[in-house]
Amino acid sequence: MENKKTISTKDKIGFQKLIAVFGVILFIGKIIAWKLTNSDAVFSDAMESVVNVISAFMGLYSLHLAAKPKDEDHPYGHGKVEFVTSGIEGALIAIAGIMIIYEGINSLVVGKTLAKLDLGIWIIAATAIINYLLGYISIKKGQAENSLVLVSSGKHLQSDTVTTLGVVMSLVVVYFTKIYWLDSVVALIFGFYIIYVGYKIVRKSLSGIMDEQDPDLLNQIIKVLEENRRIEWIDVHNMKIQQFGANLHIDAHITLPWYYSLREAHNEMEKMIIVLAKNTKRSVEFNFHMDDCKTVSCPVCQIKDCPVREKDFVKRVQWTPENVTSVEKHTVDELTGS
Repeated sequence: MENKKTISTKDKIGFQKLIAVFGVILFIGKIIAWKLTNSDAVFSDAMESVVNVISAFMGLYSLHLAAKPKDEDHPYGHGKVEFVTSGIEGALIAIAGIMIIYEGINSLVVGKTLAKLDLGIWIIAATAIINYLLGYISIKKGQAENSLVLVSSGKHLQSDTVTTLGVVMSLVVVYFTKIYWLDSVVALIFGFYIIYVGYKIVRKSLSGIMDEQDPDLLNQIIKVLEENRRIEWIDVHNMKIQQFGANLHIDAHITLPWYYSLREAHNEMEKMIIVLAKNTKRSVEFNFHMDDCKTVSCPVCQIKDCPVREKDFVKRVQWTPENVTSVEKHTVDELTGS
């Protein structure tokens, strides 16, 4: 069963187009500033903007691809492409950091005279402000719509802002002190920072590609089930959650009374799915398997008027990430620790 939430794909693509256009404009501005100042730090910042432009268009492509419906070759949809493009973007960010470090070291060794720093400062500062605002909006939109592309694009823009501010700081200091090597030192510091940001984005992308468990998401799902739990739901186990861009796929086994008819069991399973669907902001596809209860389930079964109970009820099992993801049904052993 699939729970479809309205996700403004058109809005996401439109905003990503805006990021791409501004990326080109800001790159041109930084090239002009580099030509005016002859600063290696400004040149490094401009080269990082090349990565911004490439990443913006890659993000745009991934959003178009992720929006495609399922087909025979992609039964789970195309959402995984967001993890791939985000990972490439993170790698490009790290490469930009290496470029900055290289240019900084080269400037320290060779030395360079700067010019027209006042005008260059104003141009670079303006690009930093625009980048930060775009990055902030992109992250907020990405978080609201569960889009890794928009979140990573926003982080990329904001990391670029940090680098650009570092360049502005160095230009201001050099402008007043005439100590030209400070320009390179500041660039080196922020180059290492950019590499760290790129690593974090790559790490998150790989976790999505490898279907690494998201503890926060799992806890959110379990909390919803606990708060809306019915006594007929004897247990939920073997739960797995996959992320496909903004969409989720949830597999789980639900243990129900063995004497239920197929229709009754299916209705109870539907009730659980509806609870999750109503309390999840993302589009979710469910694949639930119905298990019949066994004698070992009696001590944790809360049905008071069960007509076939073989053992006394002992205690309610609290659902946790550990027992909900376990492949085994819940038993009284969980309560005794045996």
